[in-house]
Amino acid sequence: MEIGQKVRVRRLRDRSNQAVIDHLGKIGVIEDYRMTDGSGVGVIVKFDDKFAAWFFEDEIETVG
Repeated sequence: MEIGQKVRVRRLRDRSNQAVIDHLGKIGVIEDYRMTDGSGVGVIVKFDDKFAAWFFEDEIETVG
């Protein structure tokens, strides 16, 4: 996955706040990468409504 790529949030691994839950199934753009708790790299996704959150790579999928 690359910065600038469009992705859809397809699932959430852990409990999340309501703002993140509200973006489940929505499409956003990868803004940056983030180191996680030692189990890999996550990505920061920004959505059209200017909300941004980070996700594990297995929580998102690329879209055309």
